[in-house]
This record gives sequence, structure tokens and C-alpha cells, in this order.
Amino acid sequence: MTNLTSISGFLLMGFSDDHKRQILHALLSLVTYLLALIGNFLIITITTLDHRLHSPMYYFLKHLSFLDLCLISVTVPQCIANLLMNNGYISIDQCILQVFFFIALASSEVAILTVMSFDRYVAICQPLQYETIMDPCACQYAVIAVWIAGGLSGLMHTIVTFSIPFCEERVIHQFFCDIPQMLKLACSYEFINEIALAAFTTSVAFICLTSIVLSYICIFSTVLRIPSAEGQTKVFSTCLPHLFVVTFFLSTTGFEFLRSPSNSQSSMDLTFSIFYTVITPTLNPVIYSLRNEAMKAALRKVLSKEEFAQRKTCLKAIFKL
Repeated sequence: MTNLTSISGFLLMGFSDDHKRQILHALLSLVTYLLALIGNFLIITITTLDHRLHSPMYYFLKHLSFLDLCLISVTVPQCIANLLMNNGYISIDQCILQVFFFIALASSEVAILTVMSFDRYVAICQPLQYETIMDPCACQYAVIAVWIAGGLSGLMHTIVTFSIPFCEERVIHQFFCDIPQMLKLACSYEFINEIALAAFTTSVAFICLTSIVLSYICIFSTVLRIPSAEGQTKVFSTCLPHLFVVTFFLSTTGFEFLRSPSNSQSSMDLTFSIFYTVITPTLNPVIYSLRNEAMKAALRKVLSKEEFAQRKTCLKAIFKL
């Protein structure tokens, strides 16, 4: 292998060296990426156009879909390009941007999932105070706080990570610039600041997870006291998908980031990174819309011929002006 310590970039070696397999991986990644884009874009469109979905729950869902759309766009297009060109090289500037946006978006996703669990808690456990607590201004401030927290997290991780001297060959056994994999390239004991920052971030994520779990304990205890089986089903259909997303995203992310860096290449690292970078953003639209009757009704309305005709008429009127 060529010595890469003298160049500024990195070599991504996430998938097979066989070019035919690389083409197959590229095609699968492209299909998955397009599905994620279409699914999340549909949710953003539906929750924007349908006035019946202008509530805090769908407002936060729209931002979650936007985060998912951006998160998968940070890593997958670069991966597809590298696979098709049979060249895993990524420049230092591209790697810095990838680390910043990935950490910022992933942190924002954890935060928005926490806000969504609080929204469900207030809606189900304190329904009389719901409109007061979750008023439009409070929802906007919550989303602003989510983006600010994510941006600060991304900035801190990027600064600390790229202040570390890399002594090993700059080969990252991953399909994107993944911080745990990059720490394997660091000089001995030179990544203590990143470990400390990761410990702080993990503590914050644990607090978010704890608050989510406590919210759902209260939610489920309240739901089980509902005498109507139909009412229980309606609540579970909106809460269980959210709980599944939280568990899936945080468990796979936590497994990757809590593991101590080692010099050995592990297929498990690649598998779990695919889960939280590709699978989760792709599955979220399906999970949130499959059992949500309001979402399915809104989707049918948006895709109906009458709605298309109405939109077309509106566009013609606008262009005539």
C-alpha cells in the first residue's frame, strides 16, 4: 500500500477492493439514497402543504426529515463517487466538512428526537396544557436550540479531531471520515482531548435518552389507563414508531462511538455505521407514515389528480402575474 503519511488527505477503504463489488455497492447505495431522498422529501412536502398537519408533532417531524435528508447526503454521495471511480481519496478540506456536518446533524437528530418525545408526553399526559406549553413560539425556539446545539457539537468535535497529529498511514477503514476510525490513526495518547469530548457528548446523549425513556414510561402508563382500545391503538401507533427510531439510532451510534479505538479492522464497525448513517434516514419516512392514518390520508391527497390539477392552476395564475 502506498505510504500516505506525506499527503494531506485520507484514503477511505470502507468496502471491497474488487471493482465489480464496488459497482454493486455503488448501485445499492444509490438506490437507498434515492429512496431516502424521496421518502423524506415527501414528508416535508406533505407536512408543509396539508394544513391539517400544521401541529407541533408534524412540525418536529418535518425537521427530523430534513435532518435525515441532510445526514445521508453528507456521506453517501461521496461514497458512491469513490466507488464508481475506484478511488477512495478524500481531501483534508472535504474530510473536515464531512466531520463537521455529520456530527452537527447527528447531534441535532438526537436533540430533535428528545423534543419529539417531550411533545408526545405533554400531548398525552397533560392534554389540557398542551396548547399553552407547545405554542408556536416555543416550538420555534426548540428547533432553533436543536440546530444551535448540533452546530456547537459539530464545531467542537471538528476542532479537536483535526488538532490531533496523525502518525499512522492515513487509511480510514470506513466509507466516510468517521471520528472513531480516525482516532486509530492518531499518535499514542494524543487523542485524549477527543476522548474527553466524546465522553461529554455521550453523557449529554445519555441524558437525552433518559428523558426519552422517562417520557415514554409516563406515556405508556397513561395510555394503559385509557378505557377505549381504539384510543390506545391510536396513541401507540404514533408513539411506538418514535420509540423504535430513538432506540435504533442511539443504540447503533452508541455502539460505534463508545468502543475504544483499536488498530484492527472490524466489519462490525462498517455494519453499525451503515445502520445509523444510511438505514435510519431511509426507514424514518416509512416508520412514521406506515401506521399514521393522517399521514397516509395527506399523502393520498397530495398525490391525487385533483390536487395536482389545483396546484397546476395555482402555478399558472402565479406565472401570469
